[in-house]
Amino acid sequence: MSLLLQARRQLAPLLLVFSSVVAGCGDYSIYNGQMSDPWDPGPRKEGSGYGSGSGSGMMPPPPPMCDVSERRCEQVFVYKGMGGTTTKGDEKVVELRGDYKVNGWVMGDTMTFDGTAWRVKVTVPWISKFIYKFRIVDASGKESWIADPENNNKESDGFGGFNSVGSGVTCAKYTCEAPAPTCSATAGAFDWRDAVMYFVFVDRFFDGNPANNIPYSGGGVDPSANWKGGDWAGLLQKLKDGYFESLGVNALWLTVPMDNTDGIGIGDDGRNYTGYHGYWPRDLTKPERRFGTESELKAVIAEAHKRGIKVLVDYAMNHVHKDSPVYTMNKSWFNPLDLGGGRQCICGSSDCPWEGSKASVCWFRDYLPDFDFNNAAARKFSVDNALSWMQNYDLDGFRLDAVKHIEQSWLTDLRDRITKDVELVKKQHIYLVGETYTGNRDLIKSFIDPCKKLDGQFDFPLRAELASKVLLRQGRMQDLVNFMDSNANFYGTGLNSTFIGNHDVPRSIHFAQNSPLWNDVWAGGKDRNFDPNRPGVVGEIEAYERLGLSVAILMTNKGVPLIYYGDEIGLAGAGDPDNRRMMDWNSGGYNSGQKWLLDRMKKLGAVRKAHSSLRRGNRTTLSQTDDTWVYSMVDGADTVYVAINRSDSAKSVSGLPAMSLTDQISGGSVSGPTISVPARGFVILSK
Repeated sequence: MSLLLQARRQLAPLLLVFSSVVAGCGDYSIYNGQMSDPWDPGPRKEGSGYGSGSGSGMMPPPPPMCDVSERRCEQVFVYKGMGGTTTKGDEKVVELRGDYKVNGWVMGDTMTFDGTAWRVKVTVPWISKFIYKFRIVDASGKESWIADPENNNKESDGFGGFNSVGSGVTCAKYTCEAPAPTCSATAGAFDWRDAVMYFVFVDRFFDGNPANNIPYSGGGVDPSANWKGGDWAGLLQKLKDGYFESLGVNALWLTVPMDNTDGIGIGDDGRNYTGYHGYWPRDLTKPERRFGTESELKAVIAEAHKRGIKVLVDYAMNHVHKDSPVYTMNKSWFNPLDLGGGRQCICGSSDCPWEGSKASVCWFRDYLPDFDFNNAAARKFSVDNALSWMQNYDLDGFRLDAVKHIEQSWLTDLRDRITKDVELVKKQHIYLVGETYTGNRDLIKSFIDPCKKLDGQFDFPLRAELASKVLLRQGRMQDLVNFMDSNANFYGTGLNSTFIGNHDVPRSIHFAQNSPLWNDVWAGGKDRNFDPNRPGVVGEIEAYERLGLSVAILMTNKGVPLIYYGDEIGLAGAGDPDNRRMMDWNSGGYNSGQKWLLDRMKKLGAVRKAHSSLRRGNRTTLSQTDDTWVYSMVDGADTVYVAINRSDSAKSVSGLPAMSLTDQISGGSVSGPTISVPARGFVILSK
């Protein structure tokens, strides 16, 4: 067995446990009103947003407060050479590996040669024992894993060699680091806190195989609501082109992959729609033939995995289409539609509101039978089906649709099965992220428990605050700061996905325009979703800068940032189906704003990848005004400073350290403690 494999095997017995996190308190006024729920197709009931806390002045950084088990101290490791020979500094690689951090045996820390020795500064656990080695690749390319020659405290690695041992480390100034959000016996090689996710709306992404294009031909359907031809062959091509890596993306969310009805359905707006979105499943055992074959989907996932990209698929467990054999053969598995007296339990009706006791029994439409998961047989069938898709296609997670409309027993059964039947095989935690379309944080939180239910949910309340304060310029930046501070620990050990755009709201670029098309962040955009009212490509550079600014905030804070396909170029679109236009692959040339935004998105992805503090660090506000916000993100030895300016004029901001700092976007240098941030701009700095 190679030394590399020996070292990696050290990770297997490590048991990662959750620490208890106390939910933070703030002055945020949670919106508890009724919100409509997105489904496909049909308009959303448009409601107001929710209250925000009042702003406050500049606050001093609080002292670190965390359990002893979460404290970490800086420590310098030095490699001078092995076997009594002093290093010449000509090694190709010198790395520190070990259990001093999550996944440290797999993804260590690179050491730097200073002319006499190789050094690296990292954080290590407070007092607790940790083990480590140096991974060396010498000038000839030979790889070795050795214990630290400068540390006599060693123990057997179980394979005839030794690990170096550290313990009893304390420090006057420590940092805090919570453990990774996973309950499995081994975290594997991927920490979901490091994920940047991209939503591939398959039918609208790229048509790689025109032979499988089968649009509805019966008439009466607007072209924007019909199948467009995007498929897995097109996705595979973009994977091979390296498109996702160029954005810093390492996780893909794909639309529902299973067979959908060939028919059409009437939406609340009286228009006909097809099932191009995937949310009208028919045969739950077969892939959608318009997307491709089973082997093509497997090829996509294999290519993604080869590139270090994880794959989640959308799983619609709440209902099936009435054409589904599951419904026609097992009607007792479904909640009744008729309430008597000519009334029906349709979601959003007066009899069955979107939220409340009827939310888990209502039908989205009269052609979408709703599963009754209080029925054990129905629940087992559905969970078995989900597991079969995960295991057959080697999936890394699910995006679970409309979770507030199902019984939570379905989630607990799914998580239990995944833990026992999948994670122990893959040696990796499976990420389950849910969709609960609401501004009610308590409702969203009720489904989050990475050990028993969801790892997290899409953070709709954060999206609403970000769209309001940055895109629409409503309220003050202090309101956003207060909300994000109250949100930081609200979901406990959960890991939410943060976003500014998705397929159930109008395209974000239109909220960011100088004269926004909608001034309500919850607007459904159904007033402009069909010709001749559909919005065109935005020309003003200011809109792209505001959208880039909102993404910069997401990419420099914890969570799993989501890029909705097309948002990287400010794709236009009103409510669905217009917000699901075919992706623009530059056939006609991007305008200056689109080029600028795409460039910034790529740079933000690279910066987030390079700095662990942006993915896992603790945020401290250094200064704030009505239009600006300066904060630090700290993860051990890695510190990044972020300055935000939503104003339409350049602003001077303070609170930065009095030293020369490197601009991570432009590569230039600035000196603190005060700098100028351009209009609608951001600056990301490091020492």
